[in-house]
Amino acid sequence: MALTKKRKSVAGLVKSDVAYSLKQAAELIKKVNTTKFDSSVDLHIRLGVDPKKADQAVRGVVTLPHGTGRDKKVLVLCTPDKENDATAAGADYVGLDDYIAKIEKGWVDVDVIIATPAVMPKLGKLGKVLGPRNLMPNPKTGTVTADVAAAVKEVKLGKIAFKLDKQAIIHTSIGRISFSPDKINENALELLNTLVKMKPQSAKGTYLKSVYMVTTMSPSIQIDTKSLTSSIN
Repeated sequence: MALTKKRKSVAGLVKSDVAYSLKQAAELIKKVNTTKFDSSVDLHIRLGVDPKKADQAVRGVVTLPHGTGRDKKVLVLCTPDKENDATAAGADYVGLDDYIAKIEKGWVDVDVIIATPAVMPKLGKLGKVLGPRNLMPNPKTGTVTADVAAAVKEVKLGKIAFKLDKQAIIHTSIGRISFSPDKINENALELLNTLVKMKPQSAKGTYLKSVYMVTTMSPSIQIDTKSLTSSIN
């Protein structure tokens, strides 16, 4: 596919054989972005773990200091006594049986689903729909909780969930291209700090194998993992 004039003008700014510091990448990503919309800034992080081993299946949550840059649609599945709390906290959709029926028919127009422990038995049949989309509520990500109000507020403030894929890579958004380089850098650091703290004890060798930053239709920028040592706590 032929490159547009704008993409041609930035094509040489990123060297494929160069690994940049995280700060440099946060500045460079804004220069090479060519979309007219506020595209997502993503990190692709390959970890030195074996995702087939249960004790190395890295999964968790992190609250980005500057949020995600977009308002996430939240569905709360709960009993009637929790509905007012969820609505007051900012949930976009609140209910139970009606939404379970909609999801069974393929409706998944949400970013996060939060559920109370009491209703989880009803959600088992939704695994085939929600599992592949990483939407199934899980205690490890804080999306199965009795305190639905707190969970909704955390998501709205920038809490994201991440999960290792079968290739031992974590793919996640850490902001928008409209963010300043400092905000992109600080959000990325928060995620990387969290991952380092979660390093499985059984994982051997290099943990952060590779880190790339990218936006929609922009060239990927390789991060120098050695340079991260001084930045990560």
